[in-house]
This record gives sequence, structure tokens and C-alpha cells, in this order.
Amino acid sequence: MTTVQHILETKGNEVYSIHPDKSVEDAIRMMAEKEIGAVLVTENDRPVGIFSERHYAREVFLKGRASPTTPLREVMEKKLIFVEPHQTAEACMALMTEKRIRHLPVLQKGKLLGIISMGDLLKSIIADREFNIEQLVLYMQGSKM
Repeated sequence: MTTVQHILETKGNEVYSIHPDKSVEDAIRMMAEKEIGAVLVTENDRPVGIFSERHYAREVFLKGRASPTTPLREVMEKKLIFVEPHQTAEACMALMTEKRIRHLPVLQKGKLLGIISMGDLLKSIIADREFNIEQLVLYMQGSKM
């Protein structure tokens, strides 16, 4: 089973973050430039929230707020859910499904190591399944000899 640590080693552990006093527009611009679906909100190098495309749609656009003047602290998700590097991709997928979220910051002993997305997990789980299928095919071919 693939762990979060393995996923971070494969994809990298760069985390894009923004201060909670920055505007929603600043966050949306960063997400567009970096081609990411969420940005971690940090203050004094500590994660204090997360802001995603979903938050924009629900907390800004549908409520008629102005992106250039709305600070992130008013619309970000403040209840962060974290995972640790030893957790499995399957456990993270179950957590994301249960909590209806698409991004998980990775912490170890209070230190931010990275962030994983639903897409990262799907890619990892599919690769694991394909490897298992290949191994079974090789086993079955070998047993026919």
C-alpha cells in the first residue's frame, strides 16, 4: 500500500500558501498561475486555513462578495484536517470522501511537509491496482508452464 510519504516523494512537497489578510482575488490569481485547486492559508508559518475553488464558488461568488476586497480570513475553511506521512492512500481517500474535501495538508510533529489532493490519491491507487494486476497476470502465466 502506498503511503502519503511515497506520494509526496513522487509529486514533490511544494506548498503554495498565502496570508489570511490577502484578498480572495490574490488567492484565485495564485491558484490560476500555479494551476492548483486550493491554497493553504498560513500566518506566522502556521497553517490557519485552506481556500479552494469550492470555497470561492460557495462563499464568494454565490454570496455576491467582491473578490478584490474580501479577505481570505472571512471565507477560508478554518477547520483544517491533516494527515501524517505514514497514512495510506486508501485511508486518506476514505477521509476525503467522508469529510467531502479534496485537499489534505500533511503534517509531521507540527511541521508542514506538503499537501495531497484527491487527484494525487486517485493516481496512486490506480498505479497500485495496475501493478497488482500485472503481478497476477505474470503469476498466472508462470503457473501455466
